[in-house]
Amino acid sequence: MKWRLIIHKQPHTAFENMGIDAALQESCTVPVVRLYTWQPPAVSIGRFQSLHDEIDEQQCKKNGVDIVRRITGGGAVFHDAEVTYSICIREKNEYFSKDLHESYQAICGAVIAGLKKFGLEPAYIPINDIIVNGKKISGCAQTRKKGIILQHGTLLVDVDVDKMFSLLKVPDEKIRDKLIASAKERVTSIHQQLGKQMSNEEVMTALVDGFKEFFNIEFEVSELTPKEKKRAAEIQKTVFEAWSYER
Repeated sequence: MKWRLIIHKQPHTAFENMGIDAALQESCTVPVVRLYTWQPPAVSIGRFQSLHDEIDEQQCKKNGVDIVRRITGGGAVFHDAEVTYSICIREKNEYFSKDLHESYQAICGAVIAGLKKFGLEPAYIPINDIIVNGKKISGCAQTRKKGIILQHGTLLVDVDVDKMFSLLKVPDEKIRDKLIASAKERVTSIHQQLGKQMSNEEVMTALVDGFKEFFNIEFEVSELTPKEKKRAAEIQKTVFEAWSYER
């Protein structure tokens, strides 16, 4: 059985991206991996986070940064110079058990295999982080619905910690500089690790190879079906555009 592979080389908005991921989770019959980017840049917040407590909405508006609420949990994430992956797969599959920890480890294993194509030595840190040289380069989150796992995660091609923190609220402005300095010690990117810039296409190719190698599968390159496009647009409008600014 071949897995579906959808590569969106042209960026989508935050609302479009979340709508597509949700639509693919609904339509999933065979495993599907989608690779994508974001334009304009966006901050995504976890399903249960308070937008008003976490995000500086005025700064986002000033900088042309969208805000979207994910259907997955976790914290606030700034999406800019990155490649994002999503995978939809049945909980009952031949590649890993439906155990939460095992599924995270397996899917992150494929991402790690992709990063190794650049000569990096990544490591998995439970439950949902990947590090290189002790610094986080990828994080991910999951949700499950009707027996289908949706996991999406970031892979930092580059990172601007100062800009990221300008969009987030901090409990005490006096410690903002310390938080930024701490984040710079804890977060990294492919650019920083290699000392050279890699294109999104090169990163996507490495991820594809990583998934193929780790799961011992082949892909069938695919596009969204007309039904999936229609459903994604519906979810985008009725869920993400309507729901993101609540709480």
